[in-house]
Amino acid sequence: MKMVRLLIQVPPSLKSKLDALRSKGTTASGFIRGLLERELQASREKKR
Repeated sequence: MKMVRLLIQVPPSLKSKLDALRSKGTTASGFIRGLLERELQASREKKR
C-alpha cells in the first residue's frame, strides 16, 4: 500500500508519551496509524 505523509503538531507532553512507546517496540507512526484505523472502523460500524 502506498503511504502518504501527514504532518501534525502535538504538545510536548504527548510527544514524550509517544516517545516512551519506543521502549515497548512501537513507533509513534505505528501507534497513530493503528489508533486511526480502530477509530475509523468503529465510526463505520456505528453508522450501520
